[in-house]
Amino acid sequence: MRCFQLTPDTFRELDAPPEALAVSGETTAPAGFFWLSCSREHFEAELPQLQASLQRWGLPSILELHALDLVSEQLPAHFESTSWYDLMVFRRLTSNAPGDALPPSDALQAAIDTSPVGFVVYEAVLVTVHPHDCRVRDFFAERLLAYAEGREQRGSARLPASPSELMLRMLNHMVDGYLDLRRELARRFAELHKQLLDPRSRFDDWPLVLASREALGRVEETCEDQRSAVQEWIDALDEWPDAESNQIRRERELLRVRARDVLEHIERVLAHARRLDLATDSAVQMHFSALSHRTNRIMQTLTVLTAIFLPLNLITGIFGMNFDKLPLIHLADGFWFALGLMLLLGAGLAVYFWRKRYLDTRG
Repeated sequence: MRCFQLTPDTFRELDAPPEALAVSGETTAPAGFFWLSCSREHFEAELPQLQASLQRWGLPSILELHALDLVSEQLPAHFESTSWYDLMVFRRLTSNAPGDALPPSDALQAAIDTSPVGFVVYEAVLVTVHPHDCRVRDFFAERLLAYAEGREQRGSARLPASPSELMLRMLNHMVDGYLDLRRELARRFAELHKQLLDPRSRFDDWPLVLASREALGRVEETCEDQRSAVQEWIDALDEWPDAESNQIRRERELLRVRARDVLEHIERVLAHARRLDLATDSAVQMHFSALSHRTNRIMQTLTVLTAIFLPLNLITGIFGMNFDKLPLIHLADGFWFALGLMLLLGAGLAVYFWRKRYLDTRG
């Protein structure tokens, strides 16, 4: 478990959770907050020590059911509020993005693989539970240290003022990973659509299409859960007691702005996933329509060829009858006359059908 101490002007990592909750040397309300971060494995193993630290600080322990939720790897994004703390579970993209060595279907499934991150938000303490390979904690530890030392001038360039603000910053960072995923999904689906609509290819990789639709379904489901969780947190924020000062009122308004920004990012990812799903469905329908159109053109060509050779077969059938008295049969030039008639008739029918565009190979 890693413990960080944040005040309006400082950020530092502590060797162990302190004995007292105050961060400013006073025993009254702290001027900052603590951030306790650990992996799921360490959280499960060190839960008794964490509960003891919370009780020593005068804070209620984490409920047993919530502790089980925090160690679960299958839990969807959701939000729960209690009288003592808020629980937020948010699913982030895994760090081990696959390379091009994997098959397309497996690579697409691995690219959207997610893992839950849990947040327990007290008034002056934030407890986060990450997967073992999570880079979110290291990213924010380094960035907040840069803020405190004045090395980071981008973005807000200030330290978070409350556990809720730090949680929203981390949520926004995780949602940005989904925004970056849009480019990868757009590229992969553009290649898939190109294969589906290529008239010269015989597309038969339907397992890839099914895997792609399932992947988009997972993205939509994840984003819908995330949107519901953030919206519930915003609703809970509106139910907080009235602010006693302008500073607290301003901080809450900043929290609302950040939460709406996270919500807007989630909406963008969700809208993009739905557009890709509709585009894929349209590409599949267009593929079958083009296939049916090509089949109809082939059948039309074969029908026209049959119509051209049908009268020729009729002529050869007539002159092939076993009768002694047939026109032209005893003439020396009868064969050439009949052949010329057949060629003239075939050419005439071919020109007629071509003028009617029955033999047009375009489209």
